[in-house]
Amino acid sequence: MTSDKHPAPAVDMLRFERELWGRGIHHLAGIDEAGRGPLAGPVVAAAVMFERDKLIPGVNDSKQLSHEEREELYLLIVAGALTFGVGIVHHDVIDSVNILQATYRAMHEATRQLSIVPEHLLIDGNRFAENGIPFTTIIDGDALSFSIAAASIVAKVTRDRLMVEYDIRYPGYGFAKHKGYATPEHREAIKQLGLCEIHRRSFTVRPQLEFEFSD
Repeated sequence: MTSDKHPAPAVDMLRFERELWGRGIHHLAGIDEAGRGPLAGPVVAAAVMFERDKLIPGVNDSKQLSHEEREELYLLIVAGALTFGVGIVHHDVIDSVNILQATYRAMHEATRQLSIVPEHLLIDGNRFAENGIPFTTIIDGDALSFSIAAASIVAKVTRDRLMVEYDIRYPGYGFAKHKGYATPEHREAIKQLGLCEIHRRSFTVRPQLEFEFSD
């Protein structure tokens, strides 16, 4: 299901999960986010929990998949998960508390949305704000852990759909295309139209709008 351009890595995507299962942990959740870097819109996190040994072929880092692949896998993930949750933190909160703290808030909210309390969390990256649940952070976890990769797809698809809705509400910025990232098209639209309601002021009020952000 993954594209020929970006084939799935030849790694055991259940290695981290098996280690935890071997320690007697039954309910673990993968967590990832989308939208740390854009100039506009929310940051979205997802938490996904599967039954033991569940594996959906093609699930990989969302950035390595096409839009069509992500949409197809999203449906398989939400149908096949024991439970999943999504946390959304909007632009005004990002401006108020900073993007790192907003990301933590989204991850915590996604965890609270799970119908089963996880015994352990697998989190993409190298930092996390403790929420009372044991956790392991994994750099590039969305390419190494099935649970995290699934969460990355849920978060990305959820956020992309939100940005398509915002494109209708705020025409002219191209949100459906660039999803709020600092593309030349987006920077030019801001110069021509000014900022709209969902722009992150803490990201955009800088000289010449010269930014290079990525998740």
